Amino acid sequence: MAGSQDMFDAIVMADERWVVGPGQRLPSAAEAARAWFHGEGYQEGYEEGNSLGIIEGRQYGTLHGAKIGSEIGCYQGFAFAWRCLLHSCTTEKDSKKMKALESLIGMIEKFPYDDPTYDKLHEDLDKIRGKFKQLCSLLNVQPDFKISAEGSGLSF
Repeated sequence: MAGSQDMFDAIVMADERWVVGPGQRLPSAAEAARAWFHGEGYQEGYEEGNSLGIIEGRQYGTLHGAKIGSEIGCYQGFAFAWRCLLHSCTTEKDSKKMKALESLIGMIEKFPYDDPTYDKLHEDLDKIRGKFKQLCSLLNVQPDFKISAEGSGLSF
Protein backbone atom coordinates (compact mmCIF):
# COMPACT_ATOMS: atom_id res chain seq x y z
CA MET A 1 0.00 0.00 0.00
CA ALA A 2 1.09 3.56 -0.56
CA GLY A 3 2.97 5.12 2.34
CA SER A 4 1.54 4.69 5.82
CA GLN A 5 -2.09 4.64 4.67
CA ASP A 6 -3.78 1.25 4.65
CA MET A 7 -6.76 0.17 2.57
CA PHE A 8 -9.28 0.45 5.43
CA ASP A 9 -8.34 4.07 6.15
CA ALA A 10 -8.49 4.87 2.45
CA ILE A 11 -12.07 3.63 2.22
CA VAL A 12 -13.35 5.02 5.52
CA MET A 13 -11.71 8.41 5.15
CA ALA A 14 -12.54 8.77 1.45
CA ASP A 15 -15.27 11.31 2.18
CA GLU A 16 -12.72 13.76 3.58
CA ARG A 17 -10.55 13.68 0.44
CA TRP A 18 -13.31 14.42 -2.06
CA VAL A 19 -14.16 18.02 -2.85
CA VAL A 20 -17.79 18.29 -3.80
CA GLY A 21 -19.18 21.24 -5.75
CA PRO A 22 -22.80 22.47 -5.70
CA GLY A 23 -25.23 19.88 -7.06
CA GLN A 24 -22.72 17.00 -6.80
CA ARG A 25 -22.86 14.01 -4.50
CA LEU A 26 -20.13 12.32 -2.53
CA PRO A 27 -18.94 9.05 -4.04
CA SER A 28 -19.90 5.83 -2.32
CA ALA A 29 -17.31 3.82 -0.42
CA ALA A 30 -17.14 1.37 -3.34
CA GLU A 31 -16.48 4.20 -5.81
CA ALA A 32 -13.84 5.66 -3.53
CA ALA A 33 -12.16 2.25 -3.13
CA ARG A 34 -12.25 1.73 -6.90
CA ALA A 35 -10.61 5.11 -7.46
CA TRP A 36 -7.99 4.39 -4.82
CA PHE A 37 -7.15 0.97 -6.29
CA HIS A 38 -7.02 2.48 -9.77
CA GLY A 39 -4.43 5.00 -8.56
CA GLU A 40 -2.46 2.29 -6.76
CA GLY A 41 -2.54 0.03 -9.81
CA TYR A 42 -1.44 2.84 -12.08
CA GLN A 43 1.49 3.69 -9.81
CA GLU A 44 2.62 0.06 -9.49
CA GLY A 45 2.29 -0.48 -13.25
CA TYR A 46 4.22 2.68 -14.00
CA GLU A 47 7.08 1.69 -11.68
CA GLU A 48 7.27 -1.85 -13.06
CA GLY A 49 7.09 -0.64 -16.67
CA ASN A 50 9.83 1.89 -16.03
CA SER A 51 12.04 -0.77 -14.48
CA LEU A 52 11.45 -3.23 -17.32
CA GLY A 53 12.05 -0.48 -19.88
CA ILE A 54 15.46 0.26 -18.40
CA ILE A 55 16.38 -3.43 -18.43
CA GLU A 56 15.18 -3.91 -22.02
CA GLY A 57 16.98 -0.76 -23.17
CA ARG A 58 20.22 -1.91 -21.57
CA GLN A 59 19.95 -5.31 -23.28
CA TYR A 60 19.21 -3.70 -26.65
CA GLY A 61 22.13 -1.29 -26.28
CA THR A 62 24.50 -4.07 -25.25
CA LEU A 63 23.52 -6.20 -28.23
CA HIS A 64 23.91 -3.42 -30.79
CA GLY A 65 27.07 -2.12 -29.17
CA ALA A 66 28.56 -5.61 -29.40
CA LYS A 67 27.64 -5.81 -33.09
CA ILE A 68 29.31 -2.47 -33.82
CA GLY A 69 32.36 -3.46 -31.77
CA SER A 70 32.63 -6.75 -33.62
CA GLU A 71 32.39 -4.99 -36.98
CA ILE A 72 35.04 -2.41 -36.08
CA GLY A 73 37.29 -5.11 -34.64
CA CYS A 74 37.02 -7.08 -37.85
CA TYR A 75 38.00 -4.00 -39.89
CA GLN A 76 40.91 -3.37 -37.56
CA GLY A 77 42.21 -6.94 -37.81
CA PHE A 78 41.86 -6.78 -41.60
CA ALA A 79 43.81 -3.52 -41.71
CA PHE A 80 46.60 -4.75 -39.43
CA ALA A 81 47.01 -7.94 -41.45
CA TRP A 82 47.26 -6.03 -44.71
CA ARG A 83 49.68 -3.52 -43.19
CA CYS A 84 51.98 -6.42 -42.33
CA LEU A 85 51.63 -7.83 -45.86
CA LEU A 86 52.31 -4.50 -47.56
CA HIS A 87 55.02 -3.09 -45.28
CA SER A 88 57.89 -3.97 -47.65
CA CYS A 89 56.19 -2.99 -50.91
CA THR A 90 57.48 0.23 -52.45
CA THR A 91 55.63 0.73 -55.74
CA GLU A 92 53.44 3.78 -56.30
CA LYS A 93 50.36 1.57 -56.43
CA ASP A 94 51.30 0.04 -53.09
CA SER A 95 51.86 3.47 -51.53
CA LYS A 96 48.27 4.39 -52.42
CA LYS A 97 47.12 1.20 -50.72
CA MET A 98 49.23 1.97 -47.66
CA LYS A 99 47.83 5.51 -47.49
CA ALA A 100 44.25 4.18 -47.53
CA LEU A 101 45.22 1.51 -45.01
CA GLU A 102 46.75 4.02 -42.60
CA SER A 103 43.73 6.26 -43.03
CA LEU A 104 41.41 3.39 -42.06
CA ILE A 105 43.54 2.50 -39.05
CA GLY A 106 43.55 6.16 -37.95
CA MET A 107 39.76 6.38 -38.26
CA ILE A 108 39.35 3.20 -36.21
CA GLU A 109 41.72 4.46 -33.51
CA LYS A 110 39.79 7.74 -33.23
CA PHE A 111 36.41 6.01 -33.06
CA PRO A 112 34.72 6.77 -29.68
CA TYR A 113 34.19 3.23 -28.31
CA ASP A 114 33.36 4.40 -24.80
CA ASP A 115 30.95 7.25 -25.58
CA PRO A 116 27.50 6.00 -26.66
CA THR A 117 26.16 9.56 -26.59
CA TYR A 118 28.60 10.74 -29.27
CA ASP A 119 26.35 12.53 -31.75
CA LYS A 120 28.33 11.57 -34.86
CA LEU A 121 28.76 7.89 -33.98
CA HIS A 122 26.79 6.56 -36.96
CA GLU A 123 28.31 9.13 -39.30
CA ASP A 124 31.84 8.08 -38.29
CA LEU A 125 30.88 4.42 -38.56
CA ASP A 126 29.64 5.02 -42.11
CA LYS A 127 32.93 6.73 -42.97
CA ILE A 128 34.87 3.74 -41.65
CA ARG A 129 32.69 1.39 -43.70
CA GLY A 130 33.30 3.52 -46.79
CA LYS A 131 37.05 3.59 -46.25
CA PHE A 132 37.01 -0.18 -45.74
CA LYS A 133 35.19 -0.66 -49.05
CA GLN A 134 37.66 1.65 -50.78
CA LEU A 135 40.57 -0.32 -49.36
CA CYS A 136 39.01 -3.61 -50.45
CA SER A 137 38.68 -2.21 -53.95
CA LEU A 138 42.32 -1.11 -54.01
CA LEU A 139 43.45 -4.51 -52.71
CA ASN A 140 41.12 -6.31 -55.14
CA VAL A 141 39.46 -8.40 -52.41
CA GLN A 142 35.74 -8.98 -51.96
CA PRO A 143 35.02 -9.45 -48.25
CA ASP A 144 31.75 -10.71 -46.85
CA PHE A 145 31.31 -9.41 -43.31
CA LYS A 146 28.58 -11.30 -41.46
CA ILE A 147 27.11 -11.02 -38.00
CA SER A 148 25.22 -14.14 -36.98
CA ALA A 149 24.22 -16.14 -33.93
CA GLU A 150 27.47 -18.18 -34.18
CA GLY A 151 29.57 -15.03 -34.17
CA SER A 152 30.90 -12.53 -36.62
CA GLY A 153 33.38 -13.05 -39.36
CA LEU A 154 34.97 -11.78 -42.51
CA SER A 155 35.39 -14.19 -45.38
CA PHE A 156 36.84 -13.81 -48.85
